[in-house]
Amino acid sequence: MISTLLSVVSLRDLTLVQAVCRHGSFNSAARAMHISPSGLSHQVQKVEQALGSPLFERGGRRIVPTAGGRRLLLQIDAVLAAAEHLQQAARAGAVAFGGELRLGVPVSLGPYLLPHLVDPFPQHFPGARLSLSEGKPRGLLRRLHEGELDAVLAPPSRPASGIAMRPLFFEPWELMLRADHPLAGRRAVALDQLDPGEAILMAESHADGLDGHGGHVQDVSLESLAALLGLRGGYALVPALARERLASMPGMVLVKIRGEAPGREIALYWREATPWHDDLQALAELLRKLARQRPGLRVA
Repeated sequence: MISTLLSVVSLRDLTLVQAVCRHGSFNSAARAMHISPSGLSHQVQKVEQALGSPLFERGGRRIVPTAGGRRLLLQIDAVLAAAEHLQQAARAGAVAFGGELRLGVPVSLGPYLLPHLVDPFPQHFPGARLSLSEGKPRGLLRRLHEGELDAVLAPPSRPASGIAMRPLFFEPWELMLRADHPLAGRRAVALDQLDPGEAILMAESHADGLDGHGGHVQDVSLESLAALLGLRGGYALVPALARERLASMPGMVLVKIRGEAPGREIALYWREATPWHDDLQALAELLRKLARQRPGLRVA
């Protein structure tokens, strides 16, 4: 039998506890969950009283779980995951993705791929809404694992337990040069023609072809990367899907890399426990079809 104290604990209460653990701070968790810090503290204490055990150590610069709290937080994660699966199963069937697909995409991919996905999505998945979140691949995959997203597009990596992955396509890098660069008039340029010390590299491309050879690694958007290039000169490696937008920027030139160009692979990730396997496989096929239509992309 569930105790009277535990029976009045809501899923919202457990979500607030999970947020404190994730953020390591009552103030940060309160801002993320749109609740006052005092209200959050009260709800966490309510859960602790119902469980008969403190979940967190207070008083330090960072809130950390107690030894017993770590074990209980694993069970709280399991309860919330089960509730999410129950909700998904209830919505699944009549409408693809239960009516909404929460898709995570890297900031260096979303603006350049999604315009090609938004139009055909309603035709392939009638009645389903596409909700988009941009971020860094590691953060997006964490949010997928925690149930905040339904699927994520990201470079392949070893999936966490309970996460499925399907490779989609390979996207080569191209060279972005300032228009006054000596090589800007070439149709193609080999990497060994470039001075590695002049490279301004996006974090994703920094391991591809020029890692360990100098240059400046910048964790910024592609538009900001182009702005830096305009100020400093040199060159950058950028994804082929961004060619049209970046080439339209004043003073910028896009040049293909001669020979076998480095690049990135993109895969689709989802939770193995999802009830929407068929819908996600159909989404993967749609994305592969779109990739075949884009110059330079190679379907995996």
